[in-house]
Amino acid sequence: MVNHRLRSAMASRDLTTATLAGRVGVDPKSVERWITQDRVPRAGTRMRVANMLGYDETYFWPSLLGTKSVVGTTSSEVVQIWASRASVPGDVWQALIAKTGQRLEILVYAAMFLIDSHRLGDVLADLSARGGEARVLLGDSSSPMLVQRGIDENLPHVPARAASALEYLHVANDLPGVEIRLHDTPLYVSLYRFGDTMMANPHTHGVPAKDSPVLQLAKVPGGHLFDYYTRAFDRVWDAGRPVA
Repeated sequence: MVNHRLRSAMASRDLTTATLAGRVGVDPKSVERWITQDRVPRAGTRMRVANMLGYDETYFWPSLLGTKSVVGTTSSEVVQIWASRASVPGDVWQALIAKTGQRLEILVYAAMFLIDSHRLGDVLADLSARGGEARVLLGDSSSPMLVQRGIDENLPHVPARAASALEYLHVANDLPGVEIRLHDTPLYVSLYRFGDTMMANPHTHGVPAKDSPVLQLAKVPGGHLFDYYTRAFDRVWDAGRPVA
């Protein structure tokens, strides 16, 4: 079987088999076998290839997902699990905000709990002043998608809450390093990234986000979940509409 993912990633970066081989320290024939025969390189080499091409190693070699080493690494990414977002203590959110570092990313429809209880506007201003970067995705209140989500969850005020969130945060959009975009995607998961820690809040049909589980994830070398959700955020971001 041909490894089309690896070939495509190399082509997008104008990398030949010889160039990639030289950069990761293997023979060009080995790279050719990875592509044409779907051979799986050794762990250290896989890591170097994945880092160079900007993907998790399981993207190129999905057979690794069932191995003990990957299962163990994935388990180590999961720091904590809560039965619902509402059951996550406020001190946890505050601690994550306090140690955000230089990168904050949020994908929600509204997340008014962060604005009301944790002063998200001030957090963005402080992050900007420290030279950090923030990307915030809010739901487009004019989208039929938000109207339908409100109907499904018996929460008709979902569009209004999204509009309120934008009203509170739109000033932060003018801050250096801060950008807010609107999206109208069906929100399968709400994401909150604080540096190398992420809170993933998967959604279930008919159940509000606050009543759905939350996974606290840590970025671990060779891990799958953190990068999986990072790529999900990037896809919505690319399709989002900048706020005027």
